[in-house]
Amino acid sequence: MKLSAYISAALLACSPLAFFRPVQVRGESMEPALHSGQLVFALWPWCSGSPALGEIWVLESPDGAAIKRVLALPGSELEQRNGRLALDGQYLDEPYIAFWDTGNDGRWPAGTGYLLLGDKRPASRDSRAWGPMEKGSLRGRVITASSYKSRSAAAIIRQTFC
Repeated sequence: MKLSAYISAALLACSPLAFFRPVQVRGESMEPALHSGQLVFALWPWCSGSPALGEIWVLESPDGAAIKRVLALPGSELEQRNGRLALDGQYLDEPYIAFWDTGNDGRWPAGTGYLLLGDKRPASRDSRAWGPMEKGSLRGRVITASSYKSRSAAAIIRQTFC
């Protein structure tokens, strides 16, 4: 068999990795949506588009790699009152929240960046501590998640995309 056939086969096998990458969740800050040890797939930033409200992104924070939800876009302001978040004065509907943080009220302007928070607010270190995150710190949009910790990435990819 020719060398080019092996190279073609290798490129074909790796081609999905040109668009997305597997990421393992670490910590409990995104519970109940994502759990520590869970495998998620994130689109690379170049094919993710601009962040939208409610999307979950992998980012490089001042504390290292993290996974958080986008809750404020550039130019907006997020405010927490009695545990509830308001975006530009309007309360957000957050059906994914099971753990409210009632002791951390405040205001956070997004400026030219994005505000990203964990879903389990009392256990999350996020934009309330870091401030706004510039688009360049966002490393990819989470597109799918698997609750099957023991399954291989290849099996999850086949189930999700085939």
